[in-house]
Amino acid sequence: MIRYRAIGYVLGQLLLIFAGTMTVPMAWSLWAGDNSTAPLGWALIITLAVGGVAVRATGKPHRELTRREGLLLTVAAWLAICLFGSLPFAFSPYFGGFTDAFFESVSGFTTTGATILEDVEGLPPGLQFWRCFSQWLGGMGIVLLGVAVLPLVGHGGMELYRAEFSGAASEKLKPRITETAMSLWRIYFAMSAVLFGLLRLAGMNSFEALCHTFTTMGTGGFSTRNGSIGDFQSPLIEYILISFMLLAGASFVQHYRCWVERRPASALRDIETRGYLALAAVAVLAIAVVLLGTGDYSGEQAFRSAAFQVSAILTTTGFSTDDFELWRPLPQLLLLVLMFVGGSTGSTAGGLKVARVLLLAKVVDREFKRMVEPRGVFSVRLGMATVHEATIQGLLNLVYLALVVNFASCLLLASMGVDVLTSISAVAASMFTIGPGLGAVGPTDTYAALPGAAKWVLASNMIAGRLEFYTLIVLLTPTFWRR
Repeated sequence: MIRYRAIGYVLGQLLLIFAGTMTVPMAWSLWAGDNSTAPLGWALIITLAVGGVAVRATGKPHRELTRREGLLLTVAAWLAICLFGSLPFAFSPYFGGFTDAFFESVSGFTTTGATILEDVEGLPPGLQFWRCFSQWLGGMGIVLLGVAVLPLVGHGGMELYRAEFSGAASEKLKPRITETAMSLWRIYFAMSAVLFGLLRLAGMNSFEALCHTFTTMGTGGFSTRNGSIGDFQSPLIEYILISFMLLAGASFVQHYRCWVERRPASALRDIETRGYLALAAVAVLAIAVVLLGTGDYSGEQAFRSAAFQVSAILTTTGFSTDDFELWRPLPQLLLLVLMFVGGSTGSTAGGLKVARVLLLAKVVDREFKRMVEPRGVFSVRLGMATVHEATIQGLLNLVYLALVVNFASCLLLASMGVDVLTSISAVAASMFTIGPGLGAVGPTDTYAALPGAAKWVLASNMIAGRLEFYTLIVLLTPTFWRR
């Protein structure tokens, strides 16, 4: 039996923490003297009040959360954060209504980077700060933050951790889950501080450096400029962001091994890390050669443009320096494939994840061997580890769920009058938290022109993709609600 009062108590505490994060953009708004202080202030008061009432009306649970309660709490937490996070947008005059405000909030916290804003530069600094800050918070995970500061969830915290931070959950770095969460946040914060310093040295002002640090480390892709990173026209800034997008798209478990345990060789031996870097290198080389062949780019420009867009798409960050819809079909197709692959497990990136793609290749290879030698017994190995059959079955189920959600969402968008290319790319870009797609939602376009119902479908795709489908879809099954 699900204990709703226990879930309400933890959710209330998460909202109180979340209200505390709103003080950061509000302080910036007060310092800047813009007109976003009131929307942020009202949002803070409402979030604080609801969180306080939830805590007072429920009471601290006497035993740990079960796995079922952890799954329900994870989904409830993400919905609540996106809802209350949309209030500063909804209370401001810069968004067309609640649908647009909620879409922008979901896109921020899920680190998707899809936007309905056609004039980002018209937003006051306080709202721009909140918009980018949401991606930094969502990158490492709101729920993971809650686990780090809410020791009351005990073993239930491990269920939250598994549901929220897939990949890192398979390898606990510390004996206690709270210590693990805090270790990951310290690495995340340290890398963010280094990136901020480098962007300042490269010529960005403090505000823009801070905002782009938030959206790079969260692999979200929101920018303070209408033309994204291309507006800065700085090769140095682009190379810095390429490096940190790739770092953010790598597993934070490997960052921990490399920087805390001082075992960089361990990270380099990891098969997923090697596959991730090899895939990026091959894609950059292929696209650079095609761009160079057009005659529109010098050698360095072709390499930099290819490296930037590959890094932005593979890590699902979604920044842009070029309109890749104008590129030849081969680079566009390669970028579309990278959308589905995504970054490493245990990173802030979306997508299927490199390890899963490698594992799928191993499973297909095993089936070929079975066809040739029907009586043979073949195990699937990923690196030095043997993969259990339950893990393989779970992976195949995940791919099936992703295809079903993709197909159903494309049908829904097409039924609303959205063209086929836009439907397919918008759903893929939302499911795998990339942001820009092709067609009417390309790198120089926004999602503003889509019907309101389509925005709700895509917002659902963002949350489902961020929680890797199982966590959200299991709540729609009758089995979950049976006693």
